[in-house]
Amino acid sequence: MTEESPATASGVPDEPAGPDEPVAPAAPRRGAGRRVLPVLVGLVVALVLAAGWLAVQVYRAGTALADAQDRVVGVVTMVDEGDLPGAAGELPALRADLARARSAALDPVWSAALVVPWLGDQLGAVRTVAVALDDVAAAGEPLVTALDALLTQPTAGAGLDLGPLVAAAPQVAAAGRGLDGTAARVAALDPQRLVGPLAGPVRTLQEQLPRVSDALVSASRIADVLPGLLGADGPRTYAVALLNSAELRAQGGIVGSVAVLRADGGRLSLTEQQSGSGFGELSSSVLPLTDEELAVHGDRLGRWLQDASETPEFPRTGQLVAARWLRETGEQVDGVVATDSTVIKGLLRATGPVVVDGVKLTADTAVDQLLRATYARLTDPDEADAFFAHVSAAVFGAVADGQGDRTAVVRALAHAASQGRLHVWSAHDDEEAALAGEAFGGAFLSGGAPDAVGLFLDDGTASKLGYYLRTELSVEDLRCDGEAPSATVRLDLKFRVPDDLAALPDYVLGISGGEALPQGLRTNLSVYAPVGASLGAIGLDDGFVGGEAHQVAGRQVQVVTSSLAPGQKATYRVEVPLRGGRVTVLATPTLTSPGTLTAVCPSS
Repeated sequence: MTEESPATASGVPDEPAGPDEPVAPAAPRRGAGRRVLPVLVGLVVALVLAAGWLAVQVYRAGTALADAQDRVVGVVTMVDEGDLPGAAGELPALRADLARARSAALDPVWSAALVVPWLGDQLGAVRTVAVALDDVAAAGEPLVTALDALLTQPTAGAGLDLGPLVAAAPQVAAAGRGLDGTAARVAALDPQRLVGPLAGPVRTLQEQLPRVSDALVSASRIADVLPGLLGADGPRTYAVALLNSAELRAQGGIVGSVAVLRADGGRLSLTEQQSGSGFGELSSSVLPLTDEELAVHGDRLGRWLQDASETPEFPRTGQLVAARWLRETGEQVDGVVATDSTVIKGLLRATGPVVVDGVKLTADTAVDQLLRATYARLTDPDEADAFFAHVSAAVFGAVADGQGDRTAVVRALAHAASQGRLHVWSAHDDEEAALAGEAFGGAFLSGGAPDAVGLFLDDGTASKLGYYLRTELSVEDLRCDGEAPSATVRLDLKFRVPDDLAALPDYVLGISGGEALPQGLRTNLSVYAPVGASLGAIGLDDGFVGGEAHQVAGRQVQVVTSSLAPGQKATYRVEVPLRGGRVTVLATPTLTSPGTLTAVCPSS
């Protein structure tokens, strides 16, 4: 059977073209151009509509973020100040603003435009900012709401209902973990590729977001352990140490008194108190001391309860206080809390005045009464120590009883923690692991602040003249460029005394070898370098001063002694390395300067 050629429309088969005959081009089909034009017109219209829709979404996101900006600042400020009710009240409006911004930035047309050169950089940055802020607000909302519910409960002496916090803890912890990548995504943005009106806010967010997200992550960890600390899982017992700033130690002062605080299902009660001097001297340390501790502090760190605060490592102070309490009373405590006299002032502002041994103490008079007037009117040091213990019991008792404004109490404690005046240690390993990573955990030597510089003061006169010592801590110079960025940390000491100083009892003026000292003040200054860093010479006024050199927990340490006569002053300077464009200083909190200071290089 022969294969046939296909037929043309006329029924005649096509003849094959010869080898030298050109093939004629096919004629254009009639109407093809008319079909292309509507497609092009439709595409242009679609692009115009998409651009218009994108413009609407950009406007929507921009206005929403602008509305949210002031609310974010307000909420963060309220949380920092402990105004949780105010922050909780602002959160719904803030979440609504950020939800509008996030919705606009996740629009499909917005997503498609991300591939457009230059424009995609701007749109991507806005989307990253909107999503990051919404994530942070979402993470903070359950925590703020739960704490607000906790603090606004009626007091009536019934204790705290921990139910809201227990219920919210898993959600708070999950939200905190979700923030791990948020700050990293914002940090990855390049402000140099953004237009001016966008570059500035992005730089600001890159500087501020790590602080906010770190605070929320920290708060989530604390919220996870707080119910247990307050006795949700069973009764707890804590030793509360009030540090006496009239005789300085690294943590803020000697352990002037110890009160026992019990927590059971949210109910707090104070059961007893003792003066620090009432514990007496041991023949050997209550706990074995390391070679480093013996080299820097001697064995008095563990022999005298008052000196347990000489180490800058608060978990060690907590262990020593707990061990000494166990030795003296046979009672095992679940943790140790320490505050100083300045915290008493803040708590009295929240609780209202208390009357102790016939003396009325208010927020305005407490520090003067504790650290000056008491020593002027009581010639017996045991009586002065007893008064100190009675004051701490009265103030902590008022707090435990729910007296005054509970929110103001939280504000006072938050402010104290931010200044290094409040420390907490737990005898339970899982809780201590969470607390040690926080500033109020005070784990300076065990990994809590490896990049921080330490400047700690220790009274060397055995006096009660710390009330008259004025200290000022500052960063005098930031050298952010070059191969070895560094800073100069400055500490000013001024010893200003009243004209009638000589009339004070000998135990206030200080003794040495049984002889009263001539109204002067000796103070040991211990300077700790960041872990692994070198520590240069310590400047004193216009020259330099040398001292004892030690190595503690991977840090170089120098200890020098300041001797000031009445009216004298001294300025110490130390050059330290910058790490991550900043310098953080942890120091002894005094009556005139806080225990924390941070200086940051300006962003480029």
